Amino acid sequence: MKRLETLFFRINDILLVLLLAAMTAMVFVNVVLRYGFGSGLDISEEMSRFCFVWLIFLGAMTATRLNMHMGFDLVVMSVGPGLRRVLLTIANALVLGVCVLIIVGTLMQWHVNATNSAPVTGLPMIWVFGVALPMSMVTGLYSGLRMVGYATGRLSELPTAKQANAE
Repeated sequence: MKRLETLFFRINDILLVLLLAAMTAMVFVNVVLRYGFGSGLDISEEMSRFCFVWLIFLGAMTATRLNMHMGFDLVVMSVGPGLRRVLLTIANALVLGVCVLIIVGTLMQWHVNATNSAPVTGLPMIWVFGVALPMSMVTGLYSGLRMVGYATGRLSELPTAKQANAE
């Protein structure tokens, strides 16, 4: 199972690199065309925006795995270990709840986004907004596992990126 997880996130990291490269190339070419030749490619503006959306959501999955999301942990770090576990359990339960809301909202909007087309490329908009589904599932899975770990006492501290990479 660990190998499958590693493979999934390795593919995710490759996609992140490809999306960033594609976005950079499209914006660079469009800038050169606009300033050098007085015209640009409309498709590059739309596709770079789509790449950016995917980059954010796929990057959120990796950040969740490595526990590298930005957070305010002043209160959590200033209390004792017992209360810390309770607070971390509550925080992960809230994240899990938000992930459920994102899944439900994405599924409710699925038909609308599948029938709407992007103005330039004509792609169904579900190709843009559909990435919220795997992101919320992965983030929800990790938050649920952490919530159970804190509640049962198997996890007592915030996992660091170094610990996540070692696992």
